[in-house]
Amino acid sequence: MTHARTSTLDTSAKVWRRTTIAFVLAACALLTSVPSADAAPNRTPGLNEIFNGYVLGTFTDGRVASPQEIFTPLVSNDPFFREPRLRGDEAPGKIVKARRVAVQFTGFRPGNLDAYQLMYVTRGLNGEAEISTGILMVPVDGRSDATRPVIGYQFANDSVGAYCHPSTMWTGKDPMDGASWSALGPLAMMFGKGYAVMVSDVGNNADPRPHGVFAGKFGANALLDGLRAALAHRPAKLSARAPISMFGIAGGGVGAAFAAERAADYAPELNIKGTVLEGMAVDQRNFIRTSSGSIGSGFAFATLLGLEPRYPEMKIDEKLSPAGKALADVFRTQCQTPAYFATPFLPLQALFKNGQHPADIPDFQRAYRDNVLGHQAPKAPVLIASCVADDSFMSIVPAADARNLTRQYRLGGTRVDYHPTNCSMVNFLTNMYGWGTDLFGMQTIDWMAARLRA
Repeated sequence: MTHARTSTLDTSAKVWRRTTIAFVLAACALLTSVPSADAAPNRTPGLNEIFNGYVLGTFTDGRVASPQEIFTPLVSNDPFFREPRLRGDEAPGKIVKARRVAVQFTGFRPGNLDAYQLMYVTRGLNGEAEISTGILMVPVDGRSDATRPVIGYQFANDSVGAYCHPSTMWTGKDPMDGASWSALGPLAMMFGKGYAVMVSDVGNNADPRPHGVFAGKFGANALLDGLRAALAHRPAKLSARAPISMFGIAGGGVGAAFAAERAADYAPELNIKGTVLEGMAVDQRNFIRTSSGSIGSGFAFATLLGLEPRYPEMKIDEKLSPAGKALADVFRTQCQTPAYFATPFLPLQALFKNGQHPADIPDFQRAYRDNVLGHQAPKAPVLIASCVADDSFMSIVPAADARNLTRQYRLGGTRVDYHPTNCSMVNFLTNMYGWGTDLFGMQTIDWMAARLRA
């Protein structure tokens, strides 16, 4: 019976793989007839640029994971993430431990992609030594690794719980997280151009305590130190002077923006050529107020919970109603999918005692002030992509904030390109492909490539 079941699984896996490959090849055969426009601002990429030659090779040279490979990460507590005791004087970016891993996504292991999980030293808000983890992915495409540009990609990862971050998104433990799905297109384009990609977990991926992923300055340190660790990881063979671009979107855009502002002082040795900021919250207080009662209510609530670990004076539980406390207990132990999507259009004040609006609670104000962007102009060029108007159910970040940040950076001497995107309901209904690629930041890859060549 065991042999029969194994044979059936093997046969099913082969059929699934052949069907997937055939579908992708057939689709791309049609799509490659679409002409690719020259690099231009705010250009919608063709599907042939996403399903590029490298990506097709990851399908044809990849394989379906075995049942054991699929099941094991879903239930295991990985000893890799156990932290050693730090002395406190370790250099930021120092690698504590590293290992080679197989990328696995929805049960498939793509070919031609090397990956490494890294545990490294970073700095907290007060300069104290801390641990972060992350994953470095390097395409295998015949190019010398020493010539590769490197991308510091800060995901749209809003999860407060453990094992909900990029290190496990891409190794099979968290296969349905929306952040990883939103990154597929940008990663396909980055890998197609031969870029290595480092993604920080913004803390230890497996830390059972709630994660402070929304503290922008900590996110900046974790991103910059993750790039230091990636360049220092000898098996990856990357150059210490590799041209670097940072790419941050949504929740990850806050950390990437702070990294752009702080890089010249915090990590001056990094050869940063530019930073892409897509749909990030420039002012957390404005974001909380705007998002309350919108489709993004759950993400706004998660933002509060992801600030508190770094700003303990918030004491959120003391201010929540019983229903709010019950919801917070769920969020603190879960990944963003499906929990965060289960509370759309919920007025956040309904979760707090006496109907207090969380944007106005006095104990929250230091956290809000400390996470307003624009206090320091980045040295390297910046692209800010954002909805041009608050005219969509997805426009949960105030459009004016992005324009104001553009002006502030320009006044400080930064070269800033502002890409307004059409987030309207009309565009969603009539141009869903363009609407979606803009939402995930795929229209910004041309700009990134141009900066890396400069």
